[in-house]
Amino acid sequence: MSRVQLALNVDDIDEAVAFYSQLFQAEPAKRRPGYANFALDEPALKLVLIENPGHGGSLNHLGVEVGSTDEVVAATRRLVEAGLPAEVEDGTTCCYALQDKVWATGPGGEKWEVYTVLADAGVELEGKTLAEVGDMPAAAVSTAVPGGSACCAG
Repeated sequence: MSRVQLALNVDDIDEAVAFYSQLFQAEPAKRRPGYANFALDEPALKLVLIENPGHGGSLNHLGVEVGSTDEVVAATRRLVEAGLPAEVEDGTTCCYALQDKVWATGPGGEKWEVYTVLADAGVELEGKTLAEVGDMPAAAVSTAVPGGSACCAG
């Protein structure tokens, strides 16, 4: 299943989680300090909340979550064939997860990503590629990450 991702900057993560929990009658799928996401089936939406005081209510980035790396590769090919600049990030950590993704920038400067989540990421992995991680133990991949994520620090 693919779903649209909407990543919002919020002034207060606790207030935002309370609001969106009531709005969508759902609890966050993932909650970290300054970060939460809702993986909703109805509507098919990945709502990401990134605490960014002073920037609340503004767009951080948009995306499409897909089910596999093959789908990311297909999106990359489609973007390149259409003549759009595409920035590929394989095996990168972002939004507290190890991901494969491709970025494109819309005409208004809005950032779009097509991505798949490979695993939850720990603080030791945040901001690193698979090549940089090397032979780290698998347990490091599933630990919680304190603080924000460089990829979404918009």
